[in-house]
Amino acid sequence: MRFRAQLANAATFSKLTASLSSLGKACWMRLEDGIVRFTIIPDQGTQVWAQLPVDAIFEESSYILESNSGVINLEVPIGALHRALRSAVAATSAQLRLTKKGNVPLLALTIHASSWTTGSNALGITDSGHATPTGSVEGEDAGRAGQATTASRPAVVSGPRERETVITQEIPVKVLHESAIEGLHEPRCRDPDVHIILPSLFQLKNISERFTKLATDSKGSAVASTISPKLELSANMHGSLRLAIATDALRISSVWTDLVNPSLDPGQLSQAEIEQLPSERMRALSDNDEAGWAKVRIDGKDWGRVLSVGRLSPKVVACFIHETALILYVYLPGSWNGEDSCLTYYINSYAA
Repeated sequence: MRFRAQLANAATFSKLTASLSSLGKACWMRLEDGIVRFTIIPDQGTQVWAQLPVDAIFEESSYILESNSGVINLEVPIGALHRALRSAVAATSAQLRLTKKGNVPLLALTIHASSWTTGSNALGITDSGHATPTGSVEGEDAGRAGQATTASRPAVVSGPRERETVITQEIPVKVLHESAIEGLHEPRCRDPDVHIILPSLFQLKNISERFTKLATDSKGSAVASTISPKLELSANMHGSLRLAIATDALRISSVWTDLVNPSLDPGQLSQAEIEQLPSERMRALSDNDEAGWAKVRIDGKDWGRVLSVGRLSPKVVACFIHETALILYVYLPGSWNGEDSCLTYYINSYAA
């Protein structure tokens, strides 16, 4: 079993692991020929299923993957991987490889970084000019070794010099047998009632956290410490999104309008099939008709962590399955191999 690759986009990889680490401690990392998958399945809360082409984060020419099945499955402490990757963002080059120390499998991240010294040599040690050479050393080789001689010394070139530093960080991982993950499958959901592109995630996150805090404060510290407030998120097929929260003491909401309801790819479905979709039936309803809104109730604190994905991509499509689930499709900027990299978030709706 062998894996080794040079990082092509350490910044994207670091942002990806930062978003994943906010939702779980352990990540299932699946290395395949041409595709890298990351999956977070916590005991409670949001699931994440991410699929990226290899060259979204690695140099494809350096990507070496060897195993009997053509696939390597790893359980990775995603927080530790993120901390290691942070130091690779400004590096001149970085390599990730699967290795072993004793019986412990490791992901080793080797980083090459360069810096400039201010001295006259690679170590930055300056020549004070006050030392008087004493004694003598016979032989040209001895003089070159830096020992003192009575002969006149050549001029030392001063000024900044580049220095390279090599750092290797090791992350303990578990190699998973195919039988250990054969029961893990991406959730299957029916066609959504509403699909809409979310507004600025930074703005949405700030308002969501403010609503959650207000609801927490209104319930009192004893109750708030055990039960997280539930936010009501709803949208329609006329470009509107509504965020609301209600308690015995307050009810507040915020509404966005003129958002985009993305069109479905006609190459995937015929026009007759598109017309039968729930979202098209919702589109036929009036903008003022409450029946045209699909709603979900989500955990406020969990939702705040989900929205940290805004650091990774500004484009997020939300699919609402009325009172059942909210599915987010997060598309990374740019394209690799002609296809977008996508993270899929599955969030269950709480009962009213």
